[in-house]
Amino acid sequence: MEISALFAGLILTLGLCELNSYQKQRAGLTADRTDGGVSTEASSVKCKLQGTTRLPAFSTDGDYVIGGVFSIHRYKHFVKHNYTSMPEPIRCTGSIDPRELRLSHAVVFAIEEINNSTELLPGIKLGYQMYDSCASVPVAVHAAFQLSNGVDPVFYTGDNCSQSGAVMAIIGESGSTQSISMSRILGSFNIPQVSHFATCACLSDKKQYPSFFRTIPSDQFQADALAKLVKQFGWTWIGAIRSDSDYGNNGMASFLEAAQKEGICVEYSESFYRTHPRSKIQRVADVIRRSTAMVIVAFAASGDLRILLEELSLEPSPPRQWIGSESWVTNPDMLKFSFCAGAIGFGIQQSVIPGLRDFLLDLSPSEVSASPVLTEFWEDSFNCRLEKTTDESLCDGNEDIQTLQSPYTDTSQLRITNMVYKAVYAIAHAIHNAVCQETNSTTQCDKFTRSKQVLAQLKKVNFSQNGYDVSFDANGDPVAKYELVNWQKTESGSIELVTVGHYDASLPVGQEFHINRNLTWVEGGTEVPVSVCSDSCPPGTRKVLQKGKPICCYDCVPCPEGEISNATDSPDCFPCPREFWPNAERDTCFPKPVEFLSFDEVLGIILAAFSVGGACLAIITAAVFFRHRSSPIVRANNSELSFLLLFSLTLCFLCSLTFIGAPSEWSCMLRHTAFGITFVLCISCVLGKTIVVLMAFKATLPGSNVMKWFGPPQQRMTVGSFTFIQVLICIIWLVVSPPFPMKNLTTYKERIILECALGSDIGFWAVLGYIGLLAVFCLALAVLARKLPDNFNEAKLITFSMLIFCAVWITFIPAYVSSPGKFTVAVEIFAILASSFGLTFCIFAPKCFIILFQPEKNTKKHLMNKNQN
Repeated sequence: MEISALFAGLILTLGLCELNSYQKQRAGLTADRTDGGVSTEASSVKCKLQGTTRLPAFSTDGDYVIGGVFSIHRYKHFVKHNYTSMPEPIRCTGSIDPRELRLSHAVVFAIEEINNSTELLPGIKLGYQMYDSCASVPVAVHAAFQLSNGVDPVFYTGDNCSQSGAVMAIIGESGSTQSISMSRILGSFNIPQVSHFATCACLSDKKQYPSFFRTIPSDQFQADALAKLVKQFGWTWIGAIRSDSDYGNNGMASFLEAAQKEGICVEYSESFYRTHPRSKIQRVADVIRRSTAMVIVAFAASGDLRILLEELSLEPSPPRQWIGSESWVTNPDMLKFSFCAGAIGFGIQQSVIPGLRDFLLDLSPSEVSASPVLTEFWEDSFNCRLEKTTDESLCDGNEDIQTLQSPYTDTSQLRITNMVYKAVYAIAHAIHNAVCQETNSTTQCDKFTRSKQVLAQLKKVNFSQNGYDVSFDANGDPVAKYELVNWQKTESGSIELVTVGHYDASLPVGQEFHINRNLTWVEGGTEVPVSVCSDSCPPGTRKVLQKGKPICCYDCVPCPEGEISNATDSPDCFPCPREFWPNAERDTCFPKPVEFLSFDEVLGIILAAFSVGGACLAIITAAVFFRHRSSPIVRANNSELSFLLLFSLTLCFLCSLTFIGAPSEWSCMLRHTAFGITFVLCISCVLGKTIVVLMAFKATLPGSNVMKWFGPPQQRMTVGSFTFIQVLICIIWLVVSPPFPMKNLTTYKERIILECALGSDIGFWAVLGYIGLLAVFCLALAVLARKLPDNFNEAKLITFSMLIFCAVWITFIPAYVSSPGKFTVAVEIFAILASSFGLTFCIFAPKCFIILFQPEKNTKKHLMNKNQN
């Protein structure tokens, strides 16, 4: 601090002060001077400012003086220096900003109110020095030097300097860039600076700006609020423009950082400044016109944005929804740009300052004539001159400021004015706490103190004025509270500023916003405009970023098979659980349908009908044989094995029913074992009949007694033995690894196949293999006996039946392996039924036909006639 103070003191000493009269004589200058002094440890020299001194716009003496710097004019007169002569005095150009003039007068009003108070600073008179910065950094810095240098009218060289009229604190500046430059100077001298409108978040850095305070919230809060506002209305594709200044650049940087966290993309980000050449302004305007973003976030000073909006008004762009920062969105002077109707943004809370309007309107002719600034304002407002000129009319005294429609007289929405008002009272309270003491119920105030004491007290102030709380945190910032304002068109076509909600940064996350009125959008619409790079991806799709574009630009790709997304703009799809499958829209997982061959479906009904029909056919055949059991044809064909064969065929037909219906633990074990055992019983009977045929013809040979070795007991034992082997295989299968019901999730992705797992593949194929072995053996014997002479040679019929049986089961194997789901079961049932029907028709159909329709052939004579075919 000492080094920076010393450096600033050297600047003042070398650059602004006349060190001695000899230097004055050499320079040959005769300029108006006011004494100034630097109250710092680095320099106790009191010196006189040279010809660069500027007179305050308004001033009055007092025991303690409060400085003020406002951008009353919008531009600084540009001078090209030749470095050979003394520069011209700095002066402002352009029109007066009525709002800034009102702000400067609000300081005067507050000071007079305090001077008339008996509670705050009793017996102390506050003075003020108001400077016009021309919205220029050099002029603002010059004003800061003048205020820092003091306003003492006497030249002092000793340490015991008078502090009469010393500047205790400074209010200003309105712009962040100007405030930053001023604060770097004022901080070196511990002179408090309280800004009413400088919102740059960078000013919260107490290491760089130790004496800076403000009554308006930091842009960090506003940037966060703007990002949340944009997100709340679903805008993810925006344009961004900003002032090319500390206010605009830092504010926009904070906004873009907050917007990125909210998933908001920026199509373009352009900067500009009021002093830039028109070509630069036109380029920014063209970018806006060509853009696809419907929403524009403007973090700009009103003076800068005015230039751009004037350029846009020359060639209107497509309708745009404007989102504004506090600097311009609450400025009544900006409401003239009707194409911005529907703009929304955050503003400082409205306030009421009793008596301010009357004070502003109380301008006497003498007061106006005595002030160049008021003179200029008066002449511009009423389009006349107070002094006679050749080209303009003279003011005749009938001008009535009461009827003037100007931001200066408009006190309907006091926002920034209240920030000025609070700043004055904050300084006054700090001075009061520094110089006043309570003794015996009375307040005694000292008229001598140092700025450093005021700085320390300013950090502690905490009071309420007109219902508004005033305090500063460790960074010199107040509590962030905003109003959400909306530019709405009235019935007359004019635009008015309407408060539609509030934002309080001190509330919990998610509760900061409160919108209590309907908003009007661009072009007077009532529907929220849409501003997205890509339309939202509906559920059932996922976002795929477009190459080379921001994350808000994407294509919507349907979710892959088996995956869903149940949220809008989902970045990924996720798979359904194993037993679930997406619906057609792929936004919900539903349980997979469970599929099995049931009695309710057509295929199950058909197969069940054939199964029952086959069983009935076997029973009817058995009934016919039993009815004609004494007939030659029945007796000649081994009636006992025939009845056993028909019984086994009935069981074969009926066992196919166990394959239909939902598999259970018992049905799975029953279906395969019942099938295996009944078919072995059936083939064993056929095999027995084949052996009987062979033995019967061998027995007709002379000296042969073969039949006594293969009589009915042997036949029964043969059938029983072959069947027992199959029963043994099935028992081993069931004990080691029995079949069990299983949900097949692999054959079909979209449905579950409820089936019987084999348990042991070896057991299953052992059962089938044994059946096949018996069938092949039976076929071989039948082929050997097919040419034996007999009208009713069963060997031929058995041969045909075995050929059909083997053909069915040979084709069954590849069909069974390749058939999916419930069709695997259907194939197995078909093989069972086909082979059963083949055996039934081939072996018993010819005999039944003769019994029922050709009884003349059902005679012993006919059976014994070996010469007939």
